[in-house]
Amino acid sequence: MPAETTVGEALVRLLEEYGVAHVFGVPGVHTIELYRGLTQSPIRHILPRHEQGAAFMADGYARATGQPGVCFLISGPGLLNAATAIGQAYSDSVPLLVIASAIARADLGMGRGRLHEMQDQRAAAETVSAWSETALAAAAIPDLAARAFADFAVKRPRPVVLNIPIDLFPEPAAGDWTARPLPAIALPAEWDVREAAGRLARSSKPMLIVGGGAVRASAEITALAEALQAPVVTTIAGKGVVPNGHPLLAGAMMAASEIRDLIRAADTVLAVGTEFASPDFWDGEIEVPGVLIRVDIDPAELSDAYRADLPICADAKATVAAINRELPALLLNNPARAVPDLSALRHSVYGAGDAARARHRAALEGFRRALPEDAIVATDMTRIAYAGNEIFPVSGPGQWLHPVGFGTLGYALPAAIGAKIGRPETPVAALVGDYGFQYTAMELMTAVELELSLPILIWNNDALGEIRAGMRQAGFAPLAVEQANPNFAQFAAACGAGYERAGSPRAIETAVTAALQADGPTLIEAIAVEF
Repeated sequence: MPAETTVGEALVRLLEEYGVAHVFGVPGVHTIELYRGLTQSPIRHILPRHEQGAAFMADGYARATGQPGVCFLISGPGLLNAATAIGQAYSDSVPLLVIASAIARADLGMGRGRLHEMQDQRAAAETVSAWSETALAAAAIPDLAARAFADFAVKRPRPVVLNIPIDLFPEPAAGDWTARPLPAIALPAEWDVREAAGRLARSSKPMLIVGGGAVRASAEITALAEALQAPVVTTIAGKGVVPNGHPLLAGAMMAASEIRDLIRAADTVLAVGTEFASPDFWDGEIEVPGVLIRVDIDPAELSDAYRADLPICADAKATVAAINRELPALLLNNPARAVPDLSALRHSVYGAGDAARARHRAALEGFRRALPEDAIVATDMTRIAYAGNEIFPVSGPGQWLHPVGFGTLGYALPAAIGAKIGRPETPVAALVGDYGFQYTAMELMTAVELELSLPILIWNNDALGEIRAGMRQAGFAPLAVEQANPNFAQFAAACGAGYERAGSPRAIETAVTAALQADGPTLIEAIAVEF
């Protein structure tokens, strides 16, 4: 590294070596040296309108590509503006590398009233990340970057935050600033593989529960289900691991009584890459009375209340592939199983619900018809997306992006932008409620600026519909849940985006089809009462 290269420039070059192609961020006076580095780099910088948008975009990028999303943020308010989105990524196991400036080393913890000063920025960031560290010397930065990318390679993927004091950025970058080899994934123990394969082979009613930790193991999971003739249930994060239309896919509907009955009836359950999170169940926990085999990269999940009879702490893809290699010989000694008929179960769950659910179902059907099979949909915390979690069909993993665990509003639009940046040749759309859209509505300008062909379906019921329904169910008149919305047509026009009003499933289909061919984003306003 030439002596005249600054720490900021060297860090950008280091990110290049680790394969970073895009960075999402808002520049500030404290991060100028990072941006000097970007002027000399093939890394593309995406400028959102708010730091929360930057981190949501990085999240959508990571989910769509499987690569870490990277953010450049300023200290204090910049980092805190992004904290909600970082927390969402932590909850949903999404790899983000957040690089934030910090106040000068001599000022850390001194309370001198410096610009952007916090009592302890590192500690604040640690509450929503796997870890947060402050580099106190230039030589520490390559070490921390290596630690981050090693964690992304082999550990449960989660955000990490690297805080760099502002007086470090312009310093000369001495020492070794090259990327380091990444560690290999954790392979399962041979005994565990043989034991799991034996138990599954001997089972008369096996089934699979598949979560977001299995998104890289789609082919292996599908092959195992077929070998066992075992039904598969996915979590919301696991949607698409077994493709829509597969006869063994029961769906992503773990809250449904029919699915709970299926799990209770199984004598052996293989759960891969799932933490059995309550947002997937809604109503309490689930019962798993049969033998439970759990595969997870995170040892903490293997010691929780869902006690595994056989816990396997290893990579999901490698473990399921190893089980598949053991099974054929074992199945020769076991009677063939009948192919389960799940069509009645799927039909029952798909058609369940009240009048509101029927409206959501009709709108989602129009939405689905317009989208190509491989389309990615980023969704928000809104009732129509909750219906979509269960019934919207996708054909592969990473195609349905939903803020499951942290459950924040405002996710859909910036996440869709990040996904489109990461996979520009793939159709991407956003599904958002009228209120949640306003959390990050300013990012429409980012999509306009980037000329992204992006349909944004806004489900407009002039309310926080889920909360309004909850208040009514609780027996009192709804309060503070019905808001005045902007004129979405005028808002789109002011931003330079397209606009369509859709009052039927067919109108949604037509509008989304056209939006996919447009030279920029299109707001498509679906009026709930018209469905």
